[in-house]
Amino acid sequence: MNYNEYIDHTLLKANATQAEILQLCLEAKTHAFASVCINPYWVPTCRKALQESDVKVCTVIGFPLGASSTLSKANETRVALEQGADEFDMVINIGALKDKQDDIVLKDIQAVVEAAQGRTVKVIIETCLLSVEEKIRACELCVEAKAHFVKTSTGFSTAGATFEDVALMKKVVNGHCKVKAAGGVRSMEDMQKMIEAGADRIGTSSGVKLVQGLNANSSY
Repeated sequence: MNYNEYIDHTLLKANATQAEILQLCLEAKTHAFASVCINPYWVPTCRKALQESDVKVCTVIGFPLGASSTLSKANETRVALEQGADEFDMVINIGALKDKQDDIVLKDIQAVVEAAQGRTVKVIIETCLLSVEEKIRACELCVEAKAHFVKTSTGFSTAGATFEDVALMKKVVNGHCKVKAAGGVRSMEDMQKMIEAGADRIGTSSGVKLVQGLNANSSY
């Protein structure tokens, strides 16, 4: 199995510098990772750095809280698309989900899916803040909105991915979309277990260490 192709090589820290972003791109090319995952400001930089490779440019939308307006999320997606993003990891409106305002959550996701114009949309449901019932409902809404992935976590909240959550999400989406695990994948053993549980993509800032079989200190 080629584990490299599962990895979204991630750098979402507020203090990331251009040199660090370019290093991220170099590492992603060297190891043939699926994508680099970066904040929207860095999309043009990554597009240029990766233009002669198969590594995709993934950016985040409404990140990390998900509390932006739907219009803001859609506009953020459109601008990033124009600047060269291939994939979009959006955060749902968590408060609306907890208030059982499913129509708002659904329209929020649909707006980003529409703005992405067929490109891959991964929906971050932030599992650590949700009950089991809410996780199930969030996944069902993602399927209804025709998102391409459900994703466990931003890596910026109280906890990251668990094997149990990945397995639950995989069961609920039932092949209608894929699953991305992010947060807490610190070793190759963790990564293998996440994939066994049903993950189709792994978000981590420690991709190089993982594929080299080393433990990682980072929580994302």
